[in-house]
Amino acid sequence: MNKLKRIGIAADHGGYALKELLIPQLKAAGYEVVDFGAHELDNDDDFPDFVGPLSKAVANSEISRGVAICGSGVGAGIVANKIRGVRAALISDSFSAHQGVEDDDMNIMCLGSRVIGNALAVELVEVFLNAQFKGVERFMRRLEKVEAIERQGLKR
Repeated sequence: MNKLKRIGIAADHGGYALKELLIPQLKAAGYEVVDFGAHELDNDDDFPDFVGPLSKAVANSEISRGVAICGSGVGAGIVANKIRGVRAALISDSFSAHQGVEDDDMNIMCLGSRVIGNALAVELVEVFLNAQFKGVERFMRRLEKVEAIERQGLKR
């Protein structure tokens, strides 16, 4: 059984088909998958409506990690990183998929379904979910600085 048992996934219309492809593969790999939507293809839906709740669930430790998908992955990443405690990044290569977790404790991976193929997406999700945060001193120090910035917020 995988160390990360409960993961979340979310997509708007741009990522809907990829999300639907990934869910059965993730379940077959032993993950409990929480689907934050979209639950049907609707070309008028908006990624914040799905990625926002996914991100909050990750920040609240209701799920271990998340996969957020939209057409480019950019919008999903912008929304995810608005939530304190989320460390999301747009991923398009295997190195970043594992390094983002190992060094930066990335907890949401964003994918652009219109810029990567299905086979690559499946590989990237597998790499992301199998990676573990190293927790060495320099990485912990950097995370503490990120968290300090989050606590500080905007000053006007």
